[in-house]
Amino acid sequence: MIETQVHAKNIVRWAADKPEAVVLSGDLTGSTEISPFKSAYPDRFFSLGMAEQNMLSWAGGMAREGLVPYLHTFAVFLVRRPYDQLAMSVAYPNLPVKLVGFLPGIMTPGGVTHQAIEDVSLVRGLPNMTVLEVGDAADVESVLEVAHAVDGPVYIRMLRGALPRLFDTPMQLDRIRHLADGEDVTIFSSGICTQEVIRARQVLESAGVSVTHRHVTTHKPFEDPAIAEAITAARSLVVTVENHTINGGLGTEVAERMAEIGAGVPLLRIGIPDTFGQGASAEFLMRRFGLDAVGITERIATRLGREVDIPDDLGSVDVTVDIGADQLEAL
Repeated sequence: MIETQVHAKNIVRWAADKPEAVVLSGDLTGSTEISPFKSAYPDRFFSLGMAEQNMLSWAGGMAREGLVPYLHTFAVFLVRRPYDQLAMSVAYPNLPVKLVGFLPGIMTPGGVTHQAIEDVSLVRGLPNMTVLEVGDAADVESVLEVAHAVDGPVYIRMLRGALPRLFDTPMQLDRIRHLADGEDVTIFSSGICTQEVIRARQVLESAGVSVTHRHVTTHKPFEDPAIAEAITAARSLVVTVENHTINGGLGTEVAERMAEIGAGVPLLRIGIPDTFGQGASAEFLMRRFGLDAVGITERIATRLGREVDIPDDLGSVDVTVDIGADQLEAL
């Protein structure tokens, strides 16, 4: 099932009884699905232009006055560009500022200037910061409630456009979603990679590989007891799959937990290697970096030394980034 404009519809509905929630735009209002919010609540919408450092400082001041600012722009412009303001104006004073970052990882053809491939790594390192990531329509519909309940800053890796509905329950803070249980391999996935892992898992299971699959929506804190349980369930291999560099993101989170509990199985990190992206479609980049179902299946099968027949139709990837008439750029 595919949903469209999920965040656009949800934030208007969600904010109706929350007058303290205000939205700040970094000159990407149409591209971050907040035009309906601007129309519904014009007195609670502020356009700060292409001045993200200033926007972070504004947000800190507004939060000190009792408001809860929700900053909307592309992920790379919320983290990499204004990192010092994020640290000093928001994280250090532990203010309830919520950062909604779109186009995480390689979900844009805009190239390295627009691809936030290291954002989880950067924000995980900030004290007081909570880090969330959505993977489907149900996550998008519930992430604002989760973020709003956190008494401090929150960074959200948000999705836009046409989204699958993979789950029928809301996201919960620091709780992984249980998708499948097996004994050979445990796979942790996040964001857009979860849908690809679901497709890959079906092929692996048909080849006799028993798979435990968990979907991660909270990168920090990363303390759910079910994480350790899923790790210890794996007899042969633990795998992480993420739309992020393998350094500092989900792969690192799981590696840290494995070391803490003394897990005795190997870890395979599937993600963007230690390199920058490039200007190309999300579909092309997912294939190049092995983040699609074919690449995931091939990497796991090779690591296990198993022969797996990959169906021809497994090669199709459905990653839609177009969000409609309000989108003003081709990113």
